[in-house]
Amino acid sequence: MPADSTLAEIADVIRTQQRFVVISHIRPDGDALGCTIAMGLCLRALGKDVQMWNDDGCVERFHFLPGSGRVTQPPEEPQDFDVAIMLDTAVKDRGGRSVRAVKNAGLWINLDHHVSNPRYGDLNFIDSTSPATGQILFELCRAGNLPLTSEMADSLFVAISTDTGSFQYPNTTARTYEIGAELVRLGVNVGTLSQKMYESHPRRRIELLKAMLNVMRFSSEDRVASIALPLSTVRELGTKPDDTEGLIDHIRSIEGVRVAAFFEELPDGLVRGSLRSKDPSTDVCKIAAQFGGGGHTLAAGLRTRGTLAEVQEKILQAIHDQLPRN
Repeated sequence: MPADSTLAEIADVIRTQQRFVVISHIRPDGDALGCTIAMGLCLRALGKDVQMWNDDGCVERFHFLPGSGRVTQPPEEPQDFDVAIMLDTAVKDRGGRSVRAVKNAGLWINLDHHVSNPRYGDLNFIDSTSPATGQILFELCRAGNLPLTSEMADSLFVAISTDTGSFQYPNTTARTYEIGAELVRLGVNVGTLSQKMYESHPRRRIELLKAMLNVMRFSSEDRVASIALPLSTVRELGTKPDDTEGLIDHIRSIEGVRVAAFFEELPDGLVRGSLRSKDPSTDVCKIAAQFGGGGHTLAAGLRTRGTLAEVQEKILQAIHDQLPRN
């Protein structure tokens, strides 16, 4: 496994090159999109030519971020760049069509916090102790003396807040709070951003939550809670892919539940799984890896082929096998 570059080395490359593309993973969350926008705005402040790509563009719930309109879907015709920057993407293929739309790149930079990241870039900085890639990007700007504007601050705050459960998850550190304070000094309005992140859901998402709670099931002596979303429900409610983000947290919060699982039937014969653990003794990253996925000890994801029922049973059995016997 190649050694990581330093943040100063990566900053030097950013200053000396001109044509950039910034990419994050498909089905982007707040960390992925927040970092994409912040990195893109940083490069623009440096006078660089930059494109920001995501297979889903900028999903609806993050349209409030300054610069969000610059995040586009990749073009049909592949393009050349001096540097391609991958953010919050554990496996390069998770960049989807955006990766394939890069015809040539002189260098690939890989910034991430997933422990399962194999360091696929020419320059890598992987810090699995960081609660969010947004925190790494903040440190890059400070270590490399790169621009950090008020607009960037909003995106970095969203990145860090969403990946730490609003600064509540166990991976939140003293440094995370210090960075949050610095972002507030740069102009972040915590109340306004938090309301837009956590209290501005479309009605269809609440209808989806109601439907999911109606089919919630418990297993492994009620230590595992799971929900499954068939395509028929998606079509009936008219939900969008991003509407499922965060639904798993509702069942994860149930007293006595050690692991929560969310299964979503996809149109291409695949099932997407999201796993959350409350206890490091049940490492959901290892469970996800059995099915070609990865992530963190307490939060992981996967995509695997099969019917919704088949995949749900296989993964629930794998979770059961990993649970402590006490």
